[in-house]
Amino acid sequence: MKYFFKIVRLVLQPIILLIDRLTRPAWPKRSQQEQALLDDKTSNLALYQFHSCPFCVITRRTLRRLGLNIELRDAQNDPQWRQELIEQGGKRQVPCLRIHNEDGRVEWLYESKDIRRYLEQQYGDTA
Repeated sequence: MKYFFKIVRLVLQPIILLIDRLTRPAWPKRSQQEQALLDDKTSNLALYQFHSCPFCVITRRTLRRLGLNIELRDAQNDPQWRQELIEQGGKRQVPCLRIHNEDGRVEWLYESKDIRRYLEQQYGDTA
């Protein structure tokens, strides 16, 4: 059974990535100054993700649609990010949004739906 799912993933990954590439949302039009302000607001965020995870793809599409330059951390292929996600976030689940608050507190937001809702609420009106 384990090998069956590996084969399914190998077949589906390129298809998922191709569909994402062909249907990727447009980056919103805003001035350089507006984009710089938004980039500054989101500099405290990092998205832990796997490149071909369908839920990560959906989350990255939201980032693009909102025009958010958030650091993407590959928790599948980079042992540093994987270890940080497990040790500090508590589990190896992606996507996960790391939010470093102004008071120094760090929040780990799991579930693509919750991440997208958070991004829409915080940054959706700036697009």
